[in-house]
Amino acid sequence: MKATAKRIGWGAMIVLAALGLVGCGGAAEAEPITIGLNLEISGDIPKVGEHSREAAELFVETINAAGGVLVGDERRTLALDLADNGGAADGATTAAQRLIADGALLLIGPNASVAAVPAGAVADDAATPMISPWSTNPATTAGRPWVFRVPFIDSFQGPILAGFAAEEFGATRACVLYAADSDAPRGVAEQFRDAWLETHGPESVVAFESFATGDEDFSTQLDAIGKAACEVLFTPQYYNEVPLIVAQAHAAGLTMPIIGNDGWSDPQLLELCGTECDGAFFGAHYIAAGATGATAEFIRRFEERTGEIPSDVGALTWDAMQLAALAIEGCGALTGDIAADRACVRDALAAVRDFEGITGRMTFNGSGDPVKCMVIATIREGTALYHRSACP
Repeated sequence: MKATAKRIGWGAMIVLAALGLVGCGGAAEAEPITIGLNLEISGDIPKVGEHSREAAELFVETINAAGGVLVGDERRTLALDLADNGGAADGATTAAQRLIADGALLLIGPNASVAAVPAGAVADDAATPMISPWSTNPATTAGRPWVFRVPFIDSFQGPILAGFAAEEFGATRACVLYAADSDAPRGVAEQFRDAWLETHGPESVVAFESFATGDEDFSTQLDAIGKAACEVLFTPQYYNEVPLIVAQAHAAGLTMPIIGNDGWSDPQLLELCGTECDGAFFGAHYIAAGATGATAEFIRRFEERTGEIPSDVGALTWDAMQLAALAIEGCGALTGDIAADRACVRDALAAVRDFEGITGRMTFNGSGDPVKCMVIATIREGTALYHRSACP
């Protein structure tokens, strides 16, 4: 199965397993390989942690049913060790320390950058591979050879969305509304601003307004944005904040196009928005509508399991688990020396080239940041639809 996994991609394994075409279905007798999950089960964005956990569990069940991963000349099943980081920095570092001390071969998560950045420091210091499914802040991986991610990063996302806004709407004056105390929104907001200023001049970002996570009244910021007469509003926030922002913007009479980042990608945003967000655009890692092949099969299995369409963090977690399995197989053998085995997995991750995930093709070129494309989505009648792709 090792050669097959590399040739067709672990993403396609779900299709083969669902059809009963992979493995013998028997469990391996050797000790399971433990992967640590450092997730946002509680806190401000529990849906992120929930979809990440569900995707990881679905992957493990699928791979174990197919016989497990091939390590050397034996099959080994996978096991998950879950730690709740609460979506916070201190919770993430505590979770990482516990998972590493308990012998996880590698870590998946955290997702939110506010948690992934400090957890990445713990993993790197402990020489333990970590893959963040969702964090886009460059600091998560910067200078940390043991830390990897599945998504594109803010330094790619911000400029791409700034260029899209200018091209799509002919805009030259932009406003930005973001949470100043949250790493990912702040990082994308700053990258968008800097790219916009470089292209359109020093006075072209006419309002750069901030708020604190948990705020529900944005009237002061939106009043300033309305007076600034901008031609586009960029708000790189999470699914639980965007519906409030958009509804209040419309209630204040703002009519300019509204653009978001990958934080918009959770299906709950669409449920909370209704049709209020129709006409908006956002950057995403994948779009469920119209998916085919392994991506469509993953969506079907996830929806069958949870009753929900997987968010982008669910799909990205599936790809993180694929990368973990591919790296474990790439070692050829595990020695039982946890330090040596972790180093082997790290080296195998760094060597990944042209990996076909369900969120797109990715390659690691000397860092933990993959080279991959962004999907730009639009919302119509309460549904997120593919608009176009933007590639490096």
